[in-house]
Amino acid sequence: MKKILTLALALMASTCLVRGVEYAINNFPVTPVREEPSEAAEQATQLLFGEVCEVVERKSSWTKIRSTLDGQEGWVSAKMMTSVSEEAVRLLDESRKTNGEGVVAIPMAVAIDMETGEKRMLTIGTRLPNYKKGTFEVLDKKYKIDPRCVFRLENGAVNGKKATGEDVVRVAQQLLNVSYLWGGKNMMGYDCSGFTQTVYSVFGMNLLRNAREQVTQGEEVNSLAEAQPGDLVFFDHADRNPNATRITHVGMLISPTEIIHCSGCVHVDRIDENGIYLTNGEMTHHLAKIKRYL
Repeated sequence: MKKILTLALALMASTCLVRGVEYAINNFPVTPVREEPSEAAEQATQLLFGEVCEVVERKSSWTKIRSTLDGQEGWVSAKMMTSVSEEAVRLLDESRKTNGEGVVAIPMAVAIDMETGEKRMLTIGTRLPNYKKGTFEVLDKKYKIDPRCVFRLENGAVNGKKATGEDVVRVAQQLLNVSYLWGGKNMMGYDCSGFTQTVYSVFGMNLLRNAREQVTQGEEVNSLAEAQPGDLVFFDHADRNPNATRITHVGMLISPTEIIHCSGCVHVDRIDENGIYLTNGEMTHHLAKIKRYL
């Protein structure tokens, strides 16, 4: 069986090279993506289990990848990835469109390999292709998972209904007190945009990776008075310097006066039309834009 699997993977990899497009899939619950091909390099983002990437470049024991979900590029240890064919990626994408998929909707869930019994801890936001009644398949492997941990995504609906901003906020609140981690997007730590990207991914929405990219998506909301729960709020430093209009932070509205965001850790702060405030009244982030995604 192992020889057959090895041969199949080799054939898939060679097919990729012949066609000039090479893909790889992440084999581990969370894989760090680095700015440079070195363990000492800064973490740019993370890949979750089963995430498919384009292979951009190879260098020694490192692979430069581009995520097919958000376009983020960076370097990963080659041993964390398995080469897959363009045809396998096409079939995976077709299955998502035709049959829908699952997504882990609680902070952590256990998936069990139905052949070996091996357990994998999957973090919230992990996509589960070919999901059906507590089972899912990633390429040739079939896993089981407690269906109570999963949202089913199909035809724009979540568990058969349209998601609301309140639904999004409830998922976000599950992550309260998770620590800040630059480039993080799992329960061990998030950065501000990794937090918002992860929460929206639970509802089948592919937000871009960084705050300055996420602000280019969605529909603009004119003011907090018109905002709704689940809207994202973006911040700059224009209060300190009129030219400092580059977006540097993002959070999610709970109400017109409360925001949940990851700064130090995931927590709730007071907000008004000017920005975010600490309990002592100090403003920490200057409000720049509000965007809606639902």
